[in-house]
Amino acid sequence: MNPDVTILYDTIRWEEKALLEAGKKKNINIQMVDCKKLAIDLEKKPEDYGIVIQRCVSYYRNLHSTAALEGIGVKVINCLNTGVFAGNKLFTHMLLKKFGVPTPDATVAFSKEAALQALDSQGYPKVIKPTVGSWGRLISKLNDRDAAEGIIESRENMYPIYQVHYLEEFVKRPPRDIRAIMIGDKIVAAIYRTSKHWKTNMALGGTAEPCKVTQEMEEMCIKAKHAIQGDIVGVDLMESDEKGLVVHEVNNTTEYKNTVRVCEVDIPSLMLDYALKMEK
Repeated sequence: MNPDVTILYDTIRWEEKALLEAGKKKNINIQMVDCKKLAIDLEKKPEDYGIVIQRCVSYYRNLHSTAALEGIGVKVINCLNTGVFAGNKLFTHMLLKKFGVPTPDATVAFSKEAALQALDSQGYPKVIKPTVGSWGRLISKLNDRDAAEGIIESRENMYPIYQVHYLEEFVKRPPRDIRAIMIGDKIVAAIYRTSKHWKTNMALGGTAEPCKVTQEMEEMCIKAKHAIQGDIVGVDLMESDEKGLVVHEVNNTTEYKNTVRVCEVDIPSLMLDYALKMEK
């Protein structure tokens, strides 16, 4: 029997298991495909994948498998453009601004000297982020010139992507941020991620509690989702003391384990329902 939905993954997390279980309960024929074992003949008619839900953790594996599948005519959620745009913080920032979505102020510099000059001119503290990365890795707070020199110098000896220095304002806010899960043009659930540390990532020990969705938040998240051409995304927001709500990231293969746990919303089933509608 041909699959209704293919879950393409490279690591089995709670989210992928939940999608499979939701499919069983809804009598949806789900095919699980490990991308690490996948070879796609680009010159032949594609196998029957149904609609593919892209869940690869690896940024590069995610992008290239999506490109290959779309190239031979397979529908993938999210599409290649979403993977490219959401996977790069600079690209996301520029598109959010274009679509009128409030964001933290940011600067990009292409050498150590240019980055330090920008920091001296604009002042500290600032947050330096890799343009490509997740789970809060290699994100540092720069409190002064000495910290900036040491961190930027180390990045100058890394892979070239880390030599693009993305500098973001340190947003004054409550000790939390918001993760909103978007399926289509609707926030299906949202959580506050709270931490004593200035990073609130759940992977770094943040705690979750339900967040009430406001009209302002939903309208902002719809714009953010359309900016990066997404279907199912996680939108991360902060409550700036000066600007109100700002969007600082949009996630392509968003994690939702803690959102399901604290909001008691069946996100995997809603994802599958949406995917099947997209296939028709």
